[in-house]
Amino acid sequence: MTWGPLLRLKEALGPEAELVIVGGAVRDELLGRTHADWDLATRLLPRTVMDRARAAGLKVIPTGIQHGTVTVLLEDRPVEVTTFRSEGDYLDGRRPISVSLGVDLAVDLSRRDFTINAMALPVGGGDLVDPFGGRVDLAAQTIRAVGDPLQRFAEDGLRPLRACRFAAQLGFDVEPATLAAIPLRLEVARKVAVERVFTELDKLLRGKEPQRGLALLAESGLMDLWLPELRPMIGCGQNRHHRHDVWVHTLEVIREVPAESSLRWAALLHDAGKPGTRTTGPDEVVHFYGHEPRSLELADGLLERLKASHVLRKDVAALIRHHGTHPTGAWSDAACRRFLGRLAEDSLPLDRWAAFRLADQRGKGLDLGNRLDEHQGLMSRLAALAEAAPPLAVRDLALDGSALMRLAGRDGGPWLGALQRQLLEAVIEDPGLNTVEAIAELARKLMAAD
Repeated sequence: MTWGPLLRLKEALGPEAELVIVGGAVRDELLGRTHADWDLATRLLPRTVMDRARAAGLKVIPTGIQHGTVTVLLEDRPVEVTTFRSEGDYLDGRRPISVSLGVDLAVDLSRRDFTINAMALPVGGGDLVDPFGGRVDLAAQTIRAVGDPLQRFAEDGLRPLRACRFAAQLGFDVEPATLAAIPLRLEVARKVAVERVFTELDKLLRGKEPQRGLALLAESGLMDLWLPELRPMIGCGQNRHHRHDVWVHTLEVIREVPAESSLRWAALLHDAGKPGTRTTGPDEVVHFYGHEPRSLELADGLLERLKASHVLRKDVAALIRHHGTHPTGAWSDAACRRFLGRLAEDSLPLDRWAAFRLADQRGKGLDLGNRLDEHQGLMSRLAALAEAAPPLAVRDLALDGSALMRLAGRDGGPWLGALQRQLLEAVIEDPGLNTVEAIAELARKLMAAD
């Protein structure tokens, strides 16, 4: 959205409105970052905002009028407009027991979490309002609580996690006193709804430096509240195939995969089962037998606890399930097609599996040597085989179940599934067999042999 609609709203509300942009939009404007939301604040009371905006032909929704907030649609985009306010005591670590409207802008900004989010920019021009040094902290790439961090974190238990999230998104450091306050407010953070926690963790993982945010979670104790399955990974040594321990390897894989939710969550959890399956053989070689199913179990339990969507859980499970499969040039075309079939069963596109596999290899911290060329060659081969659209599942057979029952003169039953699996195996070996005539002939032979 351009400045035009904001100027139109300013004109509608009048010069005494003192309309300003607040929060993350100001921070991102100063940093030159794109942002989706424009949050506005004003001296006017919400009823006055509604009346004047409607008089100017704007649609207004009283979304949180008891807290001083209304939503105005500008170019069909919702923009929240909140009256300058102060807040009473927080008793539950989530919301204030009271809100007072009619305060000045500096008081309104004083209730915000971090200095880089406690600035205001007048709509239509004017000096930046920055009573807490947010612009200086932006230049220093520092996340600092407004005022006393112990008080800020006692008010809202999500704020400590937001500090870690901003560190990951912006690549900033958390100011020492602010960071030191987090372990002292874990009991408040524990009260936060898991849906809000998941949203923040997801943003953290998709940040430009997720490893920075995750390291802060580990250091501050927040990891043990919401991601306790990860703690055993720290310092868990691996074998000669890895330069790093399990935790550092995990951070490297997260950094290597594209910044997309399911890829980042899968990277975080793909080796979560290693600490619990670590063994040392007689030759002192470290093994992790069965770590993949254990990682799947831990990942699904963690994501269910955080109330992640079913779609995300399914995508993450597919990536973890297949991350340990390493096709080689020695594989036959049929073996490659079987693998493509397993990916298809999990609705896992080949390119996403390939991106994850490459990130996993790079995350080992070893010189890939000619393995990168081998990877590219293997991907080209798999892609070419997939492009040929070979039959990979029973549903791809030239004769469906009904046709096979008619051919056999029998009703359905276990025999049908067994026959279809035999036929599928045959056409995976030789896709040219997948014609009506060839499948019918092969089916007769297989049924006669039984």
